[in-house]
Amino acid sequence: MKPDTKSLQDLQEDVDQWITTVGVRYFNELTNLAILTEEVGELARIIARRYGEQSEKESDQGADLGDEMADVLWVLIALANQTDVNLTDAFHKNMAKKNARDSNRHINNPKLK
Repeated sequence: MKPDTKSLQDLQEDVDQWITTVGVRYFNELTNLAILTEEVGELARIIARRYGEQSEKESDQGADLGDEMADVLWVLIALANQTDVNLTDAFHKNMAKKNARDSNRHINNPKLK
């Protein structure tokens, strides 16, 4: 399967395969949560400087935004794996919840016009 056509389940399997072979084992959930927070912070720094009002540091100018997002996704997938969360199912349930809850909320928000 081409990498750009993999499902969330495929990605969960890829991360699990990497962790249990190359990575030896999963870090515990609290360690992975700390790592996820660190990765989100790195992503936030790049976005704040590239798209926000802060000037971009020279060291951040070559940063690959997609790679930073992939780092966040990778750790999130690891956490899902070790807590037995099927991200495909969770995502579909979340979309259904958002569609039911927010079907008119944003379209009727005058701040978004």
